[in-house]
Amino acid sequence: MAGPDNQDKLIDRRDFVTILASQGVDFLLSGEGKVPLSSCDGKIICLFFSANWCRPCKTFVPQLVQLYNSLRVEDKKLEIIMVSFDRDEDGFKEHFKCIPWLAVPFDVELNRKLSEIYGINRIPSFVSLASDEISIEEDLIGLIEDYGSQAFPFTWKRREELRAIDDAKRQGGNLEQLLAHEGRNYVLSRDGRKIPVSELVGKTVGLYFGAYWCPPSRAFTAQLIETYNELVTTGDGCFEIILVSTDRDLIEFNTNLGNMPWLAIPYEDRTRQDLCRIFNIKGIPALVIIGEDGKTISMDGKGMISLYGAKAFPFTERRIAEIEAGLKKEGDALPQQVKDIKHHHELKLDMAKAYVCDCCKRQGRFWAFSCQVCDYDLHPGCVQKTE
Repeated sequence: MAGPDNQDKLIDRRDFVTILASQGVDFLLSGEGKVPLSSCDGKIICLFFSANWCRPCKTFVPQLVQLYNSLRVEDKKLEIIMVSFDRDEDGFKEHFKCIPWLAVPFDVELNRKLSEIYGINRIPSFVSLASDEISIEEDLIGLIEDYGSQAFPFTWKRREELRAIDDAKRQGGNLEQLLAHEGRNYVLSRDGRKIPVSELVGKTVGLYFGAYWCPPSRAFTAQLIETYNELVTTGDGCFEIILVSTDRDLIEFNTNLGNMPWLAIPYEDRTRQDLCRIFNIKGIPALVIIGEDGKTISMDGKGMISLYGAKAFPFTERRIAEIEAGLKKEGDALPQQVKDIKHHHELKLDMAKAYVCDCCKRQGRFWAFSCQVCDYDLHPGCVQKTE
């Protein structure tokens, strides 16, 4: 927010039409031609500083077009005005063809003056000239990328409202509010069936953030499928997983989901991005656990399943404490080191997340007798002590 020392400056800079008039500009450009400055009267004006040569600008423009068209359909009093950073008029014209809003007539000196007035030091930049709490020094690209048209009218108050909504969803208690919205009340199965979110209420739900293009995701998917199938096979129907895809396109998404036995948020639904933001997902794979009461149990479901597999269900702190206590008791009952007739080095008791026993060739987990000199591991039950 603007402090008292720059409040007068802030108000002056909001009077964009007066600034243009003082520079000898008496019209703006639209796709149909010239429009008078008065066309902005009564609207919230937002300035978009951009350029045709700027790759991040081109990446952001489609999202801004979607926002602009959505708000126009809702009859919101919004006008976006582009201020070009293009190097020549041909670049400006090429860029202007891709946008549905207005633009300041191309003039390198004028655009440089406007960038100085509004303190623009990078592009793309999106500045709201709304008259309430938000400072025009604050760039809003990130807010729009996070919330889309929900960010309107791009004020500090609206930003805080959106963050409070995110906090409430993250803290949980309402699975339908988290996973569904007015336009969609279902998730998808891999065969395309629509499963109502209401059918998931009362279950422990894992939100699986992953993508087919990501090798660590594919590796964890295999482990997660094993855990999921074990829980389903044992008759525990109180667990479900929902893929929150970060795949690059629909083809990848369909390939990814086709390899999974669980459900997914539809690829075209913005809820995927919303869930990544709500749970602050910075890397994949990630697994967030939602409890039977709809509240978030753990942000580290991946770690729990990597360590304990299906034993970790229902993934509560209490259950993990029980597992660790049982493992400690088991370890305390084992010798700390042994000599085995099958190996010439002494073997020491070790906690191993996963290993393959060199005797029975089966997968092992937790306790192992391991050689500190060479790569050799034994299940405790496969040890044959020397006399």
